[in-house]
Amino acid sequence: MFRYIVRRLLQMVLTFFGATFLVFALMFANQTDPIQALVGERPISESQRIALTERYHLDEGFFMQYWYYIKGVLTGDFGTSMTGRKIADMMADAWPVTIKLAIIAMIIAVAFSITVGVYSALKRGGLFDNVSLVVTLVLLAMPIVVIAPLAQLIFGIQLGWFSPTATRDATLWQLLLPAIVLACIVIAPEMRVTRTSVVENLRADYVRTARAKGLNRMRVIWVHVMRNSLIPVVTLIGVDLGTLLSGAIVTEHVFNIPGVGFNLARAIRTEDGPLVVGFVSILVILVLFINLLVDLLYAALDPRIRYE
Repeated sequence: MFRYIVRRLLQMVLTFFGATFLVFALMFANQTDPIQALVGERPISESQRIALTERYHLDEGFFMQYWYYIKGVLTGDFGTSMTGRKIADMMADAWPVTIKLAIIAMIIAVAFSITVGVYSALKRGGLFDNVSLVVTLVLLAMPIVVIAPLAQLIFGIQLGWFSPTATRDATLWQLLLPAIVLACIVIAPEMRVTRTSVVENLRADYVRTARAKGLNRMRVIWVHVMRNSLIPVVTLIGVDLGTLLSGAIVTEHVFNIPGVGFNLARAIRTEDGPLVVGFVSILVILVLFINLLVDLLYAALDPRIRYE
């Protein structure tokens, strides 16, 4: 196990440098005039342009700019945004909001998808199973860029059931509608994987053996079937955490939530390269550690798995 963790950590280092290099290259290739994009329609003097160019090394080549960035990251300095704010301070303000939103969305998604998936498997072929299949197809067919504004318009503005926007110090109620919208992008796959896994395990030999020994049906399902059925679901949940963080870009932008996604969307629009790469770097690190944790949980759920 120790050798496996060390090997994974080394792979994570290579993945981090590769991912940040690609993001930096994309931002570098996409830049037209980041200084003018920052100020918008307002005029900017030549002296201001020269000062900002020198400050952010915009007059130097791609590799030198990437070197300055990596050197700063390795010393704990993520640099300064084009707006003049320290990126570390912006992260400290944005990350708590996004983490709270992602946790609420994941709790909603896991609770709903596992409950519905298990019940659909137990009632496979019935009305409930067919209705859940239709709901799954609808959710898969609707991207979050459609779900988010529709939910805000219908449930937030027209019906007034939820708050249409949220602030940095948002309450649980204010984050509920954005969290439900965010959960919609992962509910469908989690629901179908849960159903498929439970159906397969219900047909397994060990279930028939347990029932033949006189064990109660519900005990067989919740003690034996669920333990084995959750293995692929846990793996999918780990992947979905990264999906939720990416989906937060649209959700936070629509609901005006000042989190990571909101800052990333604004930084991309204003060509604020340092801010984009800084936030993406933390996202990459977070996703890598989540995947490592999921692999370790996978081994804990299935004793047959041994990492060497």
